Amino acid sequence: MSTTLVNHPQDLLDMVGQQLGPTSALTVTQERIDQFAEATGDHQWIHVDPVRAAEGPFGKTIAHGYLTLSLANCFLPELIRVDNVSMGVNYGTEKIRFPAPVPVESRISATGEIVAVEENKGGYKATIRVTIGAEGADRPACIVDTISIFYP
Repeated sequence: MSTTLVNHPQDLLDMVGQQLGPTSALTVTQERIDQFAEATGDHQWIHVDPVRAAEGPFGKTIAHGYLTLSLANCFLPELIRVDNVSMGVNYGTEKIRFPAPVPVESRISATGEIVAVEENKGGYKATIRVTIGAEGADRPACIVDTISIFYP
């Protein structure tokens, strides 16, 4: 794990283009997939039915794309830590893509890049591109531009 430490939100202005990570790996278990299905109501068989999924296009169950996306929030604090803030808020996301599936029991991790930073109503709005990939996969599982505002 390699966390980039930022002393003050204003310092983000000089960090556009900086690469972040990688994070430690997280194993996507069937239990996590089932819990996500329960929380969201998405019980599609490719996610929750290991027997049927074994005969399906992926050979086993796969994580929901939105489960993989939600794990970006798990990885962000490992990618970057901004100190001297009164609060940080998730502002939104842009350009979400799911180029490859995440088969059950995959070990995933993330890298990042600071793609834009601007002053925003007393804070600093940072767009960080998070790329989540599974070990051994040819393509990333999720690419998302996350937007956070850090207030000093």
